Amino acid sequence: MSISPRQLEEVKNIFRAFLKQRGQRQTPERFAVLEEIYATSDHVDADELYLRLQQKGARVSRATVYNTLELLLECDLVVRHQFGGLQAKYERAYSYWQHDHLVCLDCGELFEFCDPRLQAIQEMVADIYQFDIRHHALHFYGHCRRLNCPNRPPASRSTAAPEAAKKKETA
Repeated sequence: MSISPRQLEEVKNIFRAFLKQRGQRQTPERFAVLEEIYATSDHVDADELYLRLQQKGARVSRATVYNTLELLLECDLVVRHQFGGLQAKYERAYSYWQHDHLVCLDCGELFEFCDPRLQAIQEMVADIYQFDIRHHALHFYGHCRRLNCPNRPPASRSTAAPEAAKKKETA
């Protein structure tokens, strides 16, 4: 799901103000990184982002991508996730609904989900501990149980079928 042009302009204005406040330059390369991460709803690592920018003809260095991501983290325009041993993944944060993640241990595919009960728990914990929670991260790791899961390597599919059949028999 992409954001509207109006929302993208708001994001750019937030980033401009952040850079100005810090006395940092507002370069086209930094804004190219910002626009690319907001052009996708994917979770991308810095190298994927760099390659996407290169493919679009942007003249941006890998170091600029990494440094810009750090700036975007500092001004809360992106969120960084560390899913197990994988390289850190980034996603846009402005005007993006709170959600959590399921991570497939077979292929690393990410699935997003939202459950309002988690928000209620967060608010209750914040009240109990008198804590101002800025954000949270919840990641579940596991294996898909579908018999023909497209995310599971072919060798694992044959071992999943007997397990699923056993579970069906006992249910």
